[in-house]
Amino acid sequence: MIATITLNPCLDEHIIVDGLLVDEANRWSKLHRYAGGKGIDVSRAIHEMGGRTVAYGFVGGAEGRTLEILLDEEGVPFSFTPIEQETRTNFIITDTRTFRQTRIDAPGPRISKRELERFLGKLRKIQPGPDLMVASGSIPPGVPVNIYYDIINGAKDYRVRTALDSEGQWLKEGIKAKPYLIKPNVHETEELLGTELPTEEAVIEAALSLVEMGIEVVVISRGEEGIIAATKKKMVKAVPPPVKVRSAVGAGDCTMAGLALKLVHREPLIEACRLGVAMGTAAVLTPGTELCHRADVEKLLPQIRVWEMTTRRRTKTFSTSGGEILLSRNS
Repeated sequence: MIATITLNPCLDEHIIVDGLLVDEANRWSKLHRYAGGKGIDVSRAIHEMGGRTVAYGFVGGAEGRTLEILLDEEGVPFSFTPIEQETRTNFIITDTRTFRQTRIDAPGPRISKRELERFLGKLRKIQPGPDLMVASGSIPPGVPVNIYYDIINGAKDYRVRTALDSEGQWLKEGIKAKPYLIKPNVHETEELLGTELPTEEAVIEAALSLVEMGIEVVVISRGEEGIIAATKKKMVKAVPPPVKVRSAVGAGDCTMAGLALKLVHREPLIEACRLGVAMGTAAVLTPGTELCHRADVEKLLPQIRVWEMTTRRRTKTFSTSGGEILLSRNS
């Protein structure tokens, strides 16, 4: 079973307008509501592909109950910790005339110390323990910035592998606990390492650097250029075919779901990358915050170009404001 953690779930309101006018009254033509949050999206995608998953996180108020109902309607198992404040609502506005999409995210409810303790206690009591725990997304007010560090270390006490998909300080603190897998995009990796990554070679160097920090699998997402994945023994590149993008929302979460579905059974990295890119690409074919469809994934799988790479490793050192995080490497 793959457990997912979403500390800051949300209701996603996808609003479709036929020409968005600034400083004018606008009428929407369609409105869709989805249970949202990065970890929840991972669980939804895993469930769509027939995998076993349970979503964990915080929910509160009427909006939180609506989120649970939406997941229940999809058949996605969940075990949320109730909180006093209301679950946040995010808005995604799609203009059908310009094909532009605007996202407005809420900061989220404040989590009390007692609510956080109840949540962490629930994670410790998962029986049987999950085969993989995926922690994703932002952290709501009231939760310490190093929460992912604590969750990853706590999972190690029970010999549970963890995957982390976050950004900024949350990612920087979390990787100190050396999760099994991380999946930053190029921008998030640049922010983490404090350097620009303008070329594929630079992305490869960054991935290998993070592996040497003790992270077993590093996957760097490159949008329409696919992903580059690295371990101590292998380097894999996976590239999707050109497709018409309807919405990029949730694509990264679907990629994480595909990686998790294969790696949880210790299948080859190259097959994990193939499924991850197929699921991420399938997600961009759907509107709003709708995720990948299994039929689209199965059609895309034979079209994913994926291969193992060889690379000459050069000496390089990255550093951040928090100090050096990578030592030099030999060829």
